[in-house]
Amino acid sequence: QVQLVESGGGLVQTGGSLRLSCAASGRSFSSYAMGWFRQPPGKEREFVAAISRSGGSTLYADSVKGRFTISRDNAKNTVYLQMNSLKPEDTADYYCAASPITIATMMEMKGVGYWGQGTQVTVSS
Repeated sequence: QVQLVESGGGLVQTGGSLRLSCAASGRSFSSYAMGWFRQPPGKEREFVAAISRSGGSTLYADSVKGRFTISRDNAKNTVYLQMNSLKPEDTADYYCAASPITIATMMEMKGVGYWGQGTQVTVSS
């Protein structure tokens, strides 16, 4: 069982930055691939980024490549999403996720075992 708690969301202007954090409970954090997803207002949830168990591999949605960076600290049971050069279209509820499978599977929106409750990000124009 893994419980995920996101933090760090808020209101930011276009071009600004935010850093989201996701703290995981339990002693098996390093056995899970971790990811971030988002759900814009009125739209379906979409993949943002994922990181492998060791942190050695990452995947990003094309829409955030070069602007967002996912990282993890297995000693702190925490995964991060650094978001730079934010755009109004990045406005969404952001969700942390844990998967016992691969990050490629997570990118396909499959195999997610646990979800956080979400944190809201609003980018003003």
